[in-house]
Amino acid sequence: MTRSVQVPRMVGLLPNSAVTKHLGRGVQAGIESPPVAALVKSAVLQDESESRWRAQPIRVLLDEAMNRFDGKRSAADEWLAPRLHATLRMTRSEAANSELWNYIALVVAPDYVIWRHKGADVAPPARFSGPHYTQAFSRLWWAAELFRDGRDYAPVEIACRVQDVLNTTIRLDVIDHRPTALAILKVVGRLIDENTSRIGDHVNALSAAVNTAGSTLVYDVLAPDSSPDDEALQHWIDAAANMPPVLWGILPDGPDDGTADRNAMETLVSLFEGMLEDAPRRKRSRHAADTETDE
Repeated sequence: MTRSVQVPRMVGLLPNSAVTKHLGRGVQAGIESPPVAALVKSAVLQDESESRWRAQPIRVLLDEAMNRFDGKRSAADEWLAPRLHATLRMTRSEAANSELWNYIALVVAPDYVIWRHKGADVAPPARFSGPHYTQAFSRLWWAAELFRDGRDYAPVEIACRVQDVLNTTIRLDVIDHRPTALAILKVVGRLIDENTSRIGDHVNALSAAVNTAGSTLVYDVLAPDSSPDDEALQHWIDAAANMPPVLWGILPDGPDDGTADRNAMETLVSLFEGMLEDAPRRKRSRHAADTETDE
């Protein structure tokens, strides 16, 4: 599969106002190409001395994802999220800047947004420029950031395997607590291993239960977690200057900035399993409950 997008040398920061001006239905439908020259003129390019901001490695990764998963687009999320995170190395503060994701979506890879998120007619505007849990690339980077266990991206694959985790669970404030995020994925992983039917119902119900309980139960008191190692994170970011492209066949390594406490995580797994006992049946509609067998 060949692509005709002209890749800029560096990524940049594209203001929301420029997106609003140039993101029409023709672009959203993939019928028209974004006006790259006008968009680049409106953007502020990242420092060329920092190789981590090069656009080409991102583009190569996205081309591979489109070729590899052309028959099942949603499956690209699981493969791409950890590799995008390991390629685009930055702090959470830098990743919180929506203008970066605007630029990648409109200038570096608008065709990917169309390929992955176009419905019957168009790709929704929020997939080009939107909240971190909705925007096409931001959602994947943050999924990798929030669900990795230190340098281990394996939990991220579980998170991205169930779209309801990306659509619902990632929005919860409690996911910032690492043992909570990983404990939820432990439960989700069990559901996957058991071939649980209507798994999205279970994930959404568990997410709602965990979030509701989190307003009265302080998870970081029940399951204390140590602070991430900021120095190790910075070392991983700095190493981008000499890093080779991420491998496609095996998971890359994330920053070695600390793992979640295992005892803390298991404490929450037991708690969340208990919540799940009632949560799915409580959250499903009567019609769903009548048509689904007990599990």
